[in-house]
Amino acid sequence: QVQLVESGGGLVQAGGSLRLSCVPSGRTFSHYSMGWFRQAPGKEREFVAAHSYSDGSTYYADSVKGRFTISRDNGKNYTVYLQMNNLKPDDTAVYYCAANFEIVTGKESLFVASWYDYWGQGTQVTVSS
Repeated sequence: QVQLVESGGGLVQAGGSLRLSCVPSGRTFSHYSMGWFRQAPGKEREFVAAHSYSDGSTYYADSVKGRFTISRDNGKNYTVYLQMNNLKPDDTAVYYCAANFEIVTGKESLFVASWYDYWGQGTQVTVSS
């Protein structure tokens, strides 16, 4: 059974940093793409960042570009990280990691929540002003 476990959320002041982790288990995770999404109260889940296994490319939402970095450590059980710097109150949300083992035929798939087959339980990030 595939599992994704997120950690690293918390409360931070505006301008601060957090690093989220997503640890996969349950099958061979060497060949998968990973995305980070977030959902704020009363809002729809939105794309934040993604890493494509197919070519190693990374993608970011415009709202986080230049502040967030997605990375993957193949030496640590293929753990995926989301480094978040210069956090803003608008970044407050529950953050979810998601995985898909399909070959990425078009980068647009990575931006859509429904393309992903596996999801973590979410971790709360709260940024105070």
